[in-house]
Amino acid sequence: MENNGDLDLNCHATGDVRLDTAIYQWIKWDKNPKTRAQIEALLLDGQVEELRRRLCSRMTFGTAGLRAAMGAGFALINDLTIIQSTQGMYKYLARSFPDFSSRGIVVGYDTRAQEASGCNSERLARLTAAVMLCKDIPVFLFSTYVPTPFVPYAVKRLGAAAGVMVTASHNPKEDNGYKVYWHNGAQISSPNDKEILKCIEESSEPWSESWNESLADNSPLRSDPLREISKKYMEDLSSVCFHRELNTKSPLKFVHSSFHGVGHDYVQQAFRAFGFPPPIPVPEQKDPDPNFSTVSCPNPEEGESVLELSLRLAERENATIVMATDPDADRLAVAEQSDRCGWKVFTGNELAALLGWWMLFNWKETHSDPADRERMYMLATTVSSKILKAFARIEGFHFEETLPGFKWIGKKIHELAKTGNEVIFAFEESIGFLCGSMVPDKDGVSAAVVVAEMASYLYNKNLTLNQQLENIFEIYGYHISTTSYVICHDPPTVKRIFTRLRNFEGENTYPRSSGGHSIVDVRDVTTGYDSSQPDKLCVLPMTKSSEMITFTLQNGIVATLRTSGTEPKIKFYTEFCARPGKSDISSLEEELKKVTDTLVEEFLEPDKNNLIRRSI
Repeated sequence: MENNGDLDLNCHATGDVRLDTAIYQWIKWDKNPKTRAQIEALLLDGQVEELRRRLCSRMTFGTAGLRAAMGAGFALINDLTIIQSTQGMYKYLARSFPDFSSRGIVVGYDTRAQEASGCNSERLARLTAAVMLCKDIPVFLFSTYVPTPFVPYAVKRLGAAAGVMVTASHNPKEDNGYKVYWHNGAQISSPNDKEILKCIEESSEPWSESWNESLADNSPLRSDPLREISKKYMEDLSSVCFHRELNTKSPLKFVHSSFHGVGHDYVQQAFRAFGFPPPIPVPEQKDPDPNFSTVSCPNPEEGESVLELSLRLAERENATIVMATDPDADRLAVAEQSDRCGWKVFTGNELAALLGWWMLFNWKETHSDPADRERMYMLATTVSSKILKAFARIEGFHFEETLPGFKWIGKKIHELAKTGNEVIFAFEESIGFLCGSMVPDKDGVSAAVVVAEMASYLYNKNLTLNQQLENIFEIYGYHISTTSYVICHDPPTVKRIFTRLRNFEGENTYPRSSGGHSIVDVRDVTTGYDSSQPDKLCVLPMTKSSEMITFTLQNGIVATLRTSGTEPKIKFYTEFCARPGKSDISSLEEELKKVTDTLVEEFLEPDKNNLIRRSI
């Protein structure tokens, strides 16, 4: 074998033809000296299994695009794999859009970086731009980091063919990602994701100009949409601002953490757009820090333990509400001081109940004709609370479920809009919310300021957020939910767990009970089976590449087990959906905990399968 470096590959061949070919290709193609050196060092050290893990598989599109650790190898995020992904994107987009060369593509990025591999989100975004620019495709490349929602917003606003956001959102600091948006502003879903992957494999050798990062500075086809998009986004926030005059007089104080990410400036601007003074920032977490130095993990969904700095600041400042946007500002966590004796950290499902009620309350103010409800929808992913379903049943509008992942919500919004329908609220339980229809994706910036307005309105009525949540449950029925996970780094073990569930009491039989309660319905989205349907076929699309089974118990509890599309987790979701009038909350919570604990032990067998239980 020949190569352009100093390493003699003939002396270091592994004997595995596929691996040796992959090593040869990597060292021939990679122009980043740090990632080249990583592969060469592994080869010299005889680390064959590690080389095979890095080089003999390729990233696939999960629930949120491509995500992986940064580092050398075709299975990881780095300069070369981003170039390959973008070359595949170019090929597919050129085939899909005859006017691609005039519409162009939007590219944004967060603030992630890793010194060891020389990877950072800005550089990866500039390489993404270079691939398109060298093929004479216009690129709207943001000149600085932006919240993820700005990319889909810009795609729609600018009429671009697609968008790319370089981010790993709330993943660990070692990770980065490549999130792709279609012309409608929604994240790509099947079949586009599969077709792009095919094109990536067909275009794996980098074009020489793909490495020309300076094209992002010098090409006349590159433009910076930052000023226009920031201005228009803040103006369009008025579509979800209902009580601006009241906001200007609000005595409430808010604390905001951007979790070492991109959210600070943009949340400050959003508060001003609503007539509020800007929230008090958490100084230690205000500015970008790719090491996320003050949190054990950069995920505000983990609750009080990772919100500690925010809560302590709020106590010192006598602030009532704490908000935290995740590092790319597409998700939102909220906590409220509870009668001066601690903090109530709202779950994603609880916050959705409040936001859903708020969006409905204000929508009804301007839509008095009952016929309007025929065209109004709310959406949620299937692992999220069924509280919006209870709203719809009583209020007479439409509710629909989608598969997990906001890409499915975005796709459904687009489908409904084509038939003249309007989605006023959508959410996923992992603190992802969409208020209104500005962006067909979750948006932590707009959600933060909508929560502030709702809290201020309720304060004016002598109500807290938590008191209003109780009011909602009294009217629509208590919805008590639990969401957690176990970690499993071994894919064969995950496969074995779900295969066992599908053959629990003999071939092709699912469990019939759990914790002493009969299981009345089983839906297996992975295989397309649903026992509740007359034809036993699932209404939701099949997802063969991921695992997800939902069990409905006789007592009204719904439980779902699924694999994560972005992390090595088996997630479990359980919810007790009580009818209005059933308000003995302690007994509901006790029953839900008992069923959840039993289900995890019986169905996942954590000890037997060496699963790591959630520690936070």
